[in-house]
Amino acid sequence: MNASSVAGIANDPFFAEGEGCGQEVIFGPKCIEQLAMRVPPLGKRALLVTDSGLTAAGHPKRVMELLERGGVEVTLFDQSIENPTDSSVQSCAEVAKQAEIELIVGLGGGSSMDTAKGCNFILTNGGSMADYWGIGKAKHTMLPLVAVPTTAGTGSECQSFALISDDQTHRKMACGDKKALPCLTVLDPELTLSQPENVTACTGVDALAHALESSVSNKRNELSYRHSKLAFELIQENLPRVLSEPDDLEARGLVLLGASHAGAAIERSMLGAAHSMANPLTAQRGIVHGTAVGLVLPAVMEFNAEDRETRSIYAELARNANLAEPMLDDDAATNCLIKRVQEILQLSSFPTSLSEIGFSMDDLDSLARDASDQWTASFNPRPVNEEAFKNLYASLLQTKTC
Repeated sequence: MNASSVAGIANDPFFAEGEGCGQEVIFGPKCIEQLAMRVPPLGKRALLVTDSGLTAAGHPKRVMELLERGGVEVTLFDQSIENPTDSSVQSCAEVAKQAEIELIVGLGGGSSMDTAKGCNFILTNGGSMADYWGIGKAKHTMLPLVAVPTTAGTGSECQSFALISDDQTHRKMACGDKKALPCLTVLDPELTLSQPENVTACTGVDALAHALESSVSNKRNELSYRHSKLAFELIQENLPRVLSEPDDLEARGLVLLGASHAGAAIERSMLGAAHSMANPLTAQRGIVHGTAVGLVLPAVMEFNAEDRETRSIYAELARNANLAEPMLDDDAATNCLIKRVQEILQLSSFPTSLSEIGFSMDDLDSLARDASDQWTASFNPRPVNEEAFKNLYASLLQTKTC
């Protein structure tokens, strides 16, 4: 699938379908320039939420210049942290309150987007992020939010959820409300060119996992599956191109678009056991999220494929992406899908066992307990409990030989 075959798809109502969804998505090289025209009607005082690394790369300066050209006064908050916490969000909200802002612009990866959304919750509704853990708990109108991703990964720019960690327990709180959905998302692939190779790989694999998990989630529906299927096709075809040719702007754009469709799929369905298993790896050893998800994904897919309906969906994804011949049965087609995932993980130079990243048999009980306690576990297509998680982790302790 190339750029011409998806021309205009980001601006199609496809992204905005669904009750209560009023999001506009613009896509293409240099589309960031449209901020000068599109943001001023939303407000005259903006908070730009980003991180210090992007400040060093120069992206916030460019966004500030564009906004100021449109007559918008900008306050910069560039202290977003990886895995944002309630206290880091509170700090952001305090800056926003003092500046009396009227809108928020989130610039960066998922952490900046989550910080921007979390700030919006606190600034407009008060309290702490724990008050919004769950769905639809914000009682008051929230400020307009503009999302400008610089990574192709989380798809947070097309979601109404903020993932915020509890400062004490480090447990991630999924705080979702339709009012938190960005009203405008700007997908400019040129912004992703500054990503280091390892970040490109980690975020891309995370997006791949989003597409695959949302496609089989027990909350999937016709609309979410349309997003999932397109996301998978775009990412599996173009992520290897980006990894081999980092300056391939067309491929970067298609992965970015795929990641956003995967985010839209999550918004309308949910994730599953791979993310449930990945989060404890991050919490206990600081393993980068995309690496953690990639490590466990094939094992979870094999586990899920034992369910006939799930296996049928996997097989359809493989056939639609031309990874399997049309006449192959579901078992063989699913194997083709899993093999493609493994190929991408190999291209990404990811670890292939838990032992490689410091885990041992002694860690399995705590990992399984934490995984079974994750919210996403309940949406896995095949029921999974603490014992099943322990078995899955155990299967990953050592590298499998072919």
